[in-house]
Amino acid sequence: MRGESQDLFSASLDKASVEPLAARMRPRTIDEYIGQEHIIGKGRLLRRAIQADLLTSVIFYGPPGTGKTTLARVIANTTRSHFSTLNAVLSGVKELRFEIDNARDRLKMYGQKTILFVDEVHRWNKSQQDALLPWVENGTIILIGATTENPYFEVNAALVSRSRIFQLTRLSDEEMMKVAIQALRDKERGYGRYDVEFAPGALEHLVSVASGDARSLLNALQLAVETTPDTFPPPDGERIEITMTVAEESIQRKAVLYDKEGDYHFDVISAFIKSLRGSDPDAALYWLARMVAAGEDPRFIFRRMLILACEDVGMADPRAITVVESCARAFDRIGLPEGRFLLTQSALYLSTCPKSNSSLGFFDALSDVEKQQNEEVPNHLKDPSRDGADLGHGKGYLYPHSYREHFVAQQYLPDGLQGKMYYHPSDQGYEDSIREEVERKREAQLENISSSPFIENLTFSPLDRKDEKWLRRASSNGSQLLLKIRDRLFEGLVIRRSDNILVLNASHGLLLWQAMKHNPEGLCVAQVRSREDKLYIDHYKSSLDILRQPEVHCGDALDVIRGLDEDLKFEWVFARNVFTRLLEEETLLTVISRAMTLDGTLRLCESVPSLGSTLSEFVSDASTRHLLQVAEETLYHSRSNAMTNWGVDEAREFFSRRFRNVEVETMESREERVLDRNTLTMWITKSYMGVLDRMDKHSDTLLDKVLHELEGRKVPWRHSLVFISATNSEASAIRQDNGGDGGWNAVLDKTRSR
Repeated sequence: MRGESQDLFSASLDKASVEPLAARMRPRTIDEYIGQEHIIGKGRLLRRAIQADLLTSVIFYGPPGTGKTTLARVIANTTRSHFSTLNAVLSGVKELRFEIDNARDRLKMYGQKTILFVDEVHRWNKSQQDALLPWVENGTIILIGATTENPYFEVNAALVSRSRIFQLTRLSDEEMMKVAIQALRDKERGYGRYDVEFAPGALEHLVSVASGDARSLLNALQLAVETTPDTFPPPDGERIEITMTVAEESIQRKAVLYDKEGDYHFDVISAFIKSLRGSDPDAALYWLARMVAAGEDPRFIFRRMLILACEDVGMADPRAITVVESCARAFDRIGLPEGRFLLTQSALYLSTCPKSNSSLGFFDALSDVEKQQNEEVPNHLKDPSRDGADLGHGKGYLYPHSYREHFVAQQYLPDGLQGKMYYHPSDQGYEDSIREEVERKREAQLENISSSPFIENLTFSPLDRKDEKWLRRASSNGSQLLLKIRDRLFEGLVIRRSDNILVLNASHGLLLWQAMKHNPEGLCVAQVRSREDKLYIDHYKSSLDILRQPEVHCGDALDVIRGLDEDLKFEWVFARNVFTRLLEEETLLTVISRAMTLDGTLRLCESVPSLGSTLSEFVSDASTRHLLQVAEETLYHSRSNAMTNWGVDEAREFFSRRFRNVEVETMESREERVLDRNTLTMWITKSYMGVLDRMDKHSDTLLDKVLHELEGRKVPWRHSLVFISATNSEASAIRQDNGGDGGWNAVLDKTRSR
């Protein structure tokens, strides 16, 4: 019995030893998985769902070799649910029904969920995908689909709408190098038992030609390592030297990835058209060459260039359509290969001529036609040949050729569209030469429009109490200021759905809720200063799905950030009034920058007390105002006061110590502020009187005088705000430098030494 077991074990080892390296090196856990940081990195939604075993139906979409199947296997190793696998190429409705029946039994008898992984899910036809839909919808099955095709085109819309879509991208060279090093170091599944050395540039060549496909890289690495020794496997510790020649032979240059009926076809033609539109002849020629090399039909390329000549060049260069049409006709006579010159000339002409999309005004007109289909043709524009005498059609029409310059201002649009403008001439090329004349005649037309009476609003609806309360709060000056700050902080940002966001001094969540609109697949972490703020946010976040809820931490910003997982990095950090003692917050700035990704961005707003309003501005009594001014000189302009000893220039210099690119903007805002007794008392007793007492100024009656003049008064209080955008771009330069000296063998040596 013991011998039989040993034979079986040996057989399993033999089987493992003949498995391809790519199969042996498949990651088994999330931590072993390399790449796709935007969906599986720390804090990302999918990672949290896997770790919490709260996965819902998902579809992984991306090119071959990017880890779709591998990610499904990682989930299989993590989940407590039953995990089943089908390949859509080999399986049909019969196999699917078998899995569904078993899933129903498991759920009914044991309460166990079933995760069904369907590889190449786009290969199933509509009826096969429909057979899966009701079981996904009622929760019997949690679907994980993998596809190399765009699911929005190749997978049923109903299935897509019930699944989260995660797009996997090709691995970067840095990530590919990590894959290679992982295989070279692993003693159990890879080549860690041998001393593998690469000639300068050899490993880089494998990485470059593999072009982001980890499977292709590992297959090439296996071929290079296992064919170099006379016999494989060699004795442990033997040196294996991989030359550049071996590397080149191990990975042949791949064919251009291009499927004329697949997603890459549409992606490449899209890149070509956008390069033409963007006036980049170099990129246009690259994408053109890629299509021609892949065997794209030149007539298809010409057809798209003809469209662009009118849509994106248009009146800026009316000759563009003639040039492309002439080249297309000439191509029909010449053919390939010489016809490539005609494709090139068309692409170069379109990419270098002026651009205008003013022809899109047609679609604005079309929209109005669809909305107002019953607009009457003005009477004077109607055809008079049939009923002009009886109905007066055509009466009042002014014949332009009878007037000077062959133009006369009159109504041409329907009554309901008077003053509408669809054509907006650009300032490019030929169109620039006609723009002034078009606008001059348009002004004459507009002056000719008869004035319309003012339309009164004849209805009124009272607000209900809930709406009234909300509007009162939202329209208050304080709320307006906070909304201005929020909008300014988020203005112009492109936040990816998977980005991690840290919000400091989140208070009641004004910045937090805005941030969460942008990153449904990322993580939001909020720091608040008081338990009251935390309870407030916790109350409102409880209505969200558990995987969408933000993490809320109460305490000092420095302590909160230090308490986070050091591997959790943020693409965005938003903050308001966390650097009030700016010049003393060097440590906080350092900790924040370390919590950010290499290309992370810090956006914050700080009040600048030294530039805002002071009490003395609103006091009329001269002696009282003088005392206040004496104290304010120390309070707002002393270098020893950490809250007021800085301004805009100091802020720019401070953040430039840690970030390479720093933008600083200022904004002034006024709010009608009521100076209540408690606030005035706190300011005078805790700040003003302390300063005056140290200066031996008599301040005993100051509080009474200030309260007499200002208590209950509404004053136009001026806020001076500074907005700072700091980008950690210097880190990307460091990342580039890492691979500059010593090549990847040096990197490999470093990893070995650990």
